[in-house]
Amino acid sequence: MQALDLEMYAGLFAKSSGKGYYSRISKWTPIKCALFRTQSRLMHFNHYVVAPKELNEAMQVDQDGDRPVVPLCASWFLPNDPDKRSGYATYKHERIPGARFFDLDAVKDSKSQLPHMTPSASEFATAMSILGIINDDCVVVYDTKELGIFSAPRVAWMLKVLGHEKVHVLNNFRLWVEQELPTESGEPQQIATTQYNPATANRPTEIVDFDKVRSVIEAKRKDEDSITVIDARPSGRWHGTHPEPRPGLPSGHMPGSINVPFMDVLDPTTKALLPSNELIGIFNSHGVDPSMAVISSCGTGVSAAVIDLALAEAGHASERRIYDGSWTEWAQRVSEKDSLIERTVA
Repeated sequence: MQALDLEMYAGLFAKSSGKGYYSRISKWTPIKCALFRTQSRLMHFNHYVVAPKELNEAMQVDQDGDRPVVPLCASWFLPNDPDKRSGYATYKHERIPGARFFDLDAVKDSKSQLPHMTPSASEFATAMSILGIINDDCVVVYDTKELGIFSAPRVAWMLKVLGHEKVHVLNNFRLWVEQELPTESGEPQQIATTQYNPATANRPTEIVDFDKVRSVIEAKRKDEDSITVIDARPSGRWHGTHPEPRPGLPSGHMPGSINVPFMDVLDPTTKALLPSNELIGIFNSHGVDPSMAVISSCGTGVSAAVIDLALAEAGHASERRIYDGSWTEWAQRVSEKDSLIERTVA
């Protein structure tokens, strides 16, 4: 994260005023996180994906001296959003009481020109310290109510990759609002900074780079198919019939990749993640082999995390990784003459 970005990010808070196919075993689910004590009994969330009423109940119970659960708003919109919305504007307009705002455009690898590359452990620790979060805090990440589930899984995934174990995803803020659970608006209260300790090392098996993905795609062209590549972008962009949201970037897809648009794993009305049995059916219908490792990709690594989350909830027990640079990197580093960008008729 660039120094200027960090100063601006800190300013968001410093300037605030006042107040059968799949087994049900997953690498990351369920992740149990201590939230509160009641009647001398330690309580936990039972699943990685948390329902609105579960989170609200956890926030209402007397913490008995423990640090409360931290709602973390990860709202983010595509750069070509027709309404020119911003994540921070929606956060100020309506949020879960006490929520902090995680700026996905600011907390990134400062050495990369790509939009959302995973930050270094030290960059991440600085951002978490500004947010007033400590290593042992239980964090529940959520999205804007307009999109339902979109960028929150990416932020939650980032927290896990960088060593923050007690993290969950809310399913979702749209339902939170519809169920008339508490919200607040306006500038957030000032947050006291903390000392977040960076992890000693990343978990490299959760992230794949360009060279690894290229080797996988080259192997597919030789019919050596041992890893599934899932592309979470909308079908028009995958087929090459619709433009990318970033000017100058061609659309299309990696040869041999499977298109599972991230919206397919969400309820069409509530935009909440679908139940596990429906997710299993969706991955079945797209030909995702549960015995094969999966690399998820998208535009910049954001909605790829939605697919990764859906795979986890469906019980995909094989190795799951995310291509951090995703299509934005791929399309800049290969060319159609290399036969590494394909277009099809939808």
